[in-house]
Amino acid sequence: MIKYTDIDFNNKTILITGAAGFIGSSLAFYFQENYPDANVVAFDMFRNGETFSNGNLKSFGHFKNLLGFNGVVISGDINDKVALKDLENSYKFDYIFHQAAISDTTVQEQDLMMKTNVNAYEDLLKIAIIHGANMVYASSAATYGDSDRFEVGYEQPNNAYGFSKVMMDNITSKYIKKGVDISIVGLKYFNVYGPREFFKNSTSSMVVQFGHQILKGLTPKLFEGSDKILRDFIYIDDIIQANIKACSPKKSGVYNVGTGKARSFEDIVSILQKELDIDNGKEYIPNPFIGSYQFFTQANIETTKENLGYEPKVSMEEGIKSYIPEIRRLFNTEVKK
Repeated sequence: MIKYTDIDFNNKTILITGAAGFIGSSLAFYFQENYPDANVVAFDMFRNGETFSNGNLKSFGHFKNLLGFNGVVISGDINDKVALKDLENSYKFDYIFHQAAISDTTVQEQDLMMKTNVNAYEDLLKIAIIHGANMVYASSAATYGDSDRFEVGYEQPNNAYGFSKVMMDNITSKYIKKGVDISIVGLKYFNVYGPREFFKNSTSSMVVQFGHQILKGLTPKLFEGSDKILRDFIYIDDIIQANIKACSPKKSGVYNVGTGKARSFEDIVSILQKELDIDNGKEYIPNPFIGSYQFFTQANIETTKENLGYEPKVSMEEGIKSYIPEIRRLFNTEVKK
């Protein structure tokens, strides 16, 4: 049994928005497996084939991420005021984990991005305050954009998604200053990878994408200089750890969630080739995004450690090794068919 906190979530009512997505579904199963008497309400706008102007799906929520889940499942849109009022009136939540968002950084519909990510968050936060429910929500390292300092207060978003997350964090600061009676914690996720991300399609991590390229017998394509393109890659287990510890913070606020150690895309491919025991070499191609591309991200997690008690546990080598059976299963059941 994984215990990240002394809180007993049994007999607590927990709302997870975006619960059919990557992190939301992982949270749902964390509670089911560790606190079987918790009342988990999984709220998600399941995919329906609708796309944005960039051709990507409007929702990545997929029923397969919740196969085996035995809590309450509600299909709904966080932009729907009636659906939110139903949640407010039908339940008395103890904790809200708000993972629902438009998370595709290439989406051009700024109006819907703000409505979904910013306005709906405040609506949910108001429900949390009415219910006395501690709020934990997904912010993002995309807030840093062009910044060279990955600390709260140094955000420089360069797309609408990153901007929307900064606005969410600003709302959080406003409510904390009001002195509300709940804790509010925003978690700036860095590059997350692990099981249940596959249905994010082209926005899933390069770990699973490279893994499937290798299993197809292809030579992984890397940008030239990939050994010097570094990111803070974090395994899903550590993201869950941060969410659970954020339920009882020393201090409300917005915190980075990464490993604090930047690794290269070159490292990812090398570890995958070793673990899969398939080495078709590497192919290097020119980087077409120079000038609009982050070459380095690394979370400063000192305040996260101090105020949440968070400590990253999973190295990239350990994370990818744990992920390999699922990468193989997905390849056989979803990719090859």
